[in-house]
Amino acid sequence: MSRGDLIGLGGIAVLLLLMVLRVPIGIAMLLVGIIGFAMLNGLNAALNALGTYPYAYSGVYDFAVIPLFVLMGNLGTVSGMARSLYAAAYSWIGHWRGGLAHATILACAGFAAVCGSSVASAVTMGKVCLPEMRRYNYSNKLSTGTIAAGGTLGILIPPSTAFVIYGLLTEQSIGRLLLAGILPGLLLTGLFMMTVAIWMYFKPEYGPPGPRASWSERRKSIGQATPMLTIVLFSIGGIYTGIFTPSEAAAVGAFLAFGYALWRRSLTRENFAEILLDTVRTTSLVFLILIGALIFGPFLALSGLPEHIATFLAGLEVPRVVVLIIVLSVYVMLGTFLEGFSMLVLTLPIVIPIMEALNYDLIWFGVVMVIVLEMGLIDPPVGINVFIVKGLVPDVPVADIFKGVLPFWIAMGVCIAILIMFPQIATFIPDTMIN
Repeated sequence: MSRGDLIGLGGIAVLLLLMVLRVPIGIAMLLVGIIGFAMLNGLNAALNALGTYPYAYSGVYDFAVIPLFVLMGNLGTVSGMARSLYAAAYSWIGHWRGGLAHATILACAGFAAVCGSSVASAVTMGKVCLPEMRRYNYSNKLSTGTIAAGGTLGILIPPSTAFVIYGLLTEQSIGRLLLAGILPGLLLTGLFMMTVAIWMYFKPEYGPPGPRASWSERRKSIGQATPMLTIVLFSIGGIYTGIFTPSEAAAVGAFLAFGYALWRRSLTRENFAEILLDTVRTTSLVFLILIGALIFGPFLALSGLPEHIATFLAGLEVPRVVVLIIVLSVYVMLGTFLEGFSMLVLTLPIVIPIMEALNYDLIWFGVVMVIVLEMGLIDPPVGINVFIVKGLVPDVPVADIFKGVLPFWIAMGVCIAILIMFPQIATFIPDTMIN
């Protein structure tokens, strides 16, 4: 093992230690990256990287997509889109057994198309959907599990901040990544609904049917959900047709969401100031992590460790799918104690060279990786979405929520297996986009 490999491994160990000590991951990666640079290339090279990387990367035009999508999601939340989507889904299928759970999943998928955040989706949809399911005596396991799992669709269905970060760190097309999440997002939504249907077959008492809505109520609900569909059509459709870049699409989406919030009269001077402040907070946090990752990644590359690991795994006399399964299994294990975003920026410098050595399509792998990150959002003991839902229903034991998300976690595994067997599901729309 070379000196560079030892320094690289030592850097990873120190980074994990800093994370255990609750040092913010952006700062931890920045510290380890700079010290590693100094050990490998000297202090002057490290100081040069510290002085140039943050400024150079913060000024990249593509980074503008992050605050704009965050702003779009915040405006969508305050404008009441989540409630309109849930009302539309509820009016059509709420009278089914388990219909409220089905409606929740559909509403989560729809809200994901304007939000881009799993946590925001879980919080917003939980406030809207949980009271209804509890009113109709739904099982706590089914209702909380549906919200926690449905919220994860927020980082798969575009716009997705996870795809944006993945694209920036791997130098892949953000537009292609966003489009690649559409069909897998619909597939996972369908698998979630199938999970609810299977649950109802064995435990029909868990999801009593609600009242049947009239046709006039259904038509009215569709009209209320139309603005959200319009925003999605203009932003994501604009990327597909080549009219907008991802940053331009995010700006158009944020502008339309702003207009809709004004039209609904849900935007006040007070909550607009809070929206802007929350957007700045979230963007600053993301940029700090990105800057840390963009210094830590080159340090690892300079050490040679990722290249040596990739060469070793590519040289194993096993089918490449076995190596892929090993990598994904490691991600699932990491998800039990690492937050998904941290896991993404921490591991990409090591994993991407492995995928390139095995000739995997990095757009397709980005979709698979995001689904694995979704699994981490409901994995015990971290399971951020589980604890988000727990905060909404303090009387429900955490153990019941984890039991509720287990069937959906299995559905995510089935989705990954389908994407491995049929990778065209993820690549079809990006391959047909107009450049």
